[in-house]
Amino acid sequence: MTDLAALFAQLSREPDLDAPELQAHDATDRLLLETAARLLDAGGVDPSPSSPRIRAGELVTIGDRHGALTLGAAALLGARGIRVHQDPLLGERALAANAERLGLTGAFAHHALDASLLSGAKLVLLQLPRALAELDELAQAIARWADPQVVVLAGGRVKHMTHSMNAVLGRSFAEVAAGLAERKSRVLTARVPRSSNELSEPRFPIWGGDPELPFALAAFGATFGGADLDHGSRLLLATLRADPPAFPGEGRVLRAPERIVDLGCGNGSLAVAAAGLFPGAEIVATDQSRAAVAATRLTAEAAGFAGRVEVVRADGAEAVPDGWAELILLNPPFHSGAAVHAGVAHRLIRQCARALAPGGELRLVYNSHLGYRPLVERTIGPARELARTKSYTVVGAARR
Repeated sequence: MTDLAALFAQLSREPDLDAPELQAHDATDRLLLETAARLLDAGGVDPSPSSPRIRAGELVTIGDRHGALTLGAAALLGARGIRVHQDPLLGERALAANAERLGLTGAFAHHALDASLLSGAKLVLLQLPRALAELDELAQAIARWADPQVVVLAGGRVKHMTHSMNAVLGRSFAEVAAGLAERKSRVLTARVPRSSNELSEPRFPIWGGDPELPFALAAFGATFGGADLDHGSRLLLATLRADPPAFPGEGRVLRAPERIVDLGCGNGSLAVAAAGLFPGAEIVATDQSRAAVAATRLTAEAAGFAGRVEVVRADGAEAVPDGWAELILLNPPFHSGAAVHAGVAHRLIRQCARALAPGGELRLVYNSHLGYRPLVERTIGPARELARTKSYTVVGAARR
């Protein structure tokens, strides 16, 4: 049997945020792989004596963070033709880099969350997402497209799991059972997909909105903020209305920004609002999340701004040319996966310095207790506080 500890020791999180307290695998990866191995040894996917352990293309991994699940399945289970769905772009890149290091680049292929990912799948290994909406969307997709005999092994850290997860899986599968906790992780096993008559119509995308927005918001299960206007974006948007950025124009007349970037666009609320507030501006909305990019495109299309809002799946500001942006809107995450970590926001702020034009403005909202202003002033330039509540602060900083 493959030594998973030795394999895991070779994995890196790069190019995702890396730090001594973060690692590219967890106990759930190990438990899922060991549970899958026991299942296959017992003939739990295809009990036919003549069948191989797992055929090429029959195994799917969803939510693999940095490759531990997919590459572990290739090494431990001998799986090939593994179909992989990862929402974050940096997760895809980390998997690819780790596969190159381990000589397993041909063992898998990336897919969107659709029939190409799941058609004919017999075994699905799933890292449980924290959001129930995301789990709901994943479970419904598996039940709709996978083989009727599919077995879903959904694992998570016990401290992040709730009984509601069993109920969500139960909407799409007739049998859901919880395994024993091991190393503070647990696996839920789901079988017997509900028939198409039992399954409701696809629930995603969902649509919502807010009284402060003259347009609807789209969201998929993994879209940050769902179909709502989150509190931080609400405060940042209020400052755009009350104190809009202005730049020197012809004849010393001030003008509105003409090139705007929404960095980490989520459901598109800021990008589409900016398109309405600044009718002459080009808007680029970027996010590393598949679900965010898809949601922002729908939000922009429904608002009539599809031709003005370019939506790109990218790592931070990498898709923005040097010095292109006159205004960058940033509501950064304060976590990396399940771990609270400011490193993601620090990295995004530093990227803004390259993407901003001289005199261009970063408009940033953050949790007040995090105190990003000194970093902003070192990296971008002098900052002024535009709004502050007990929870959030908005600052504007002009690039030197």
